[in-house]
Amino acid sequence: MTVQRKHSMYHSSVIEADPDAVWAVVRDALALVAIVSGPAAKDVHWVGDAGPERVPAPYNFTLVFADGLVRQEIAGRDELKRLQTYRSLEPTMGVERYVATIRIREITNDPNRCFFDWTRELTIEADADLQVVETIIDMMAKQVDAVRDHFAQR
Repeated sequence: MTVQRKHSMYHSSVIEADPDAVWAVVRDALALVAIVSGPAAKDVHWVGDAGPERVPAPYNFTLVFADGLVRQEIAGRDELKRLQTYRSLEPTMGVERYVATIRIREITNDPNRCFFDWTRELTIEADADLQVVETIIDMMAKQVDAVRDHFAQR
């Protein structure tokens, strides 16, 4: 894989669950981190008085493979569109800047299924350890499947 200084990603999947049920879970950043990272993330917690009902809402977690602290926040949310934006609060492990948006969309003719979209833009530091950055990007590439699989198990 060739890592560009500006790296964009888009992943989507059909989720075998009602869009409101999916949204109720994934709009909570800590729940989403637990689903997509499992044991690869530790010490997942809100910062200060933040929580799933607040925007902005900072949260931290540590990626186990590199023991790297990730500081992010929920930066925006649209409840009607089931859309939420996240961003990094400081550079970490070679990623200078990170912005991501998740969105859950209805499937018009099947109310018990939905589309889950995840777009991400990463700005990679010029002196980044590309092996670490590639590991992070590889992890991200599998995260939509983790969300799909989480709801398929219900």
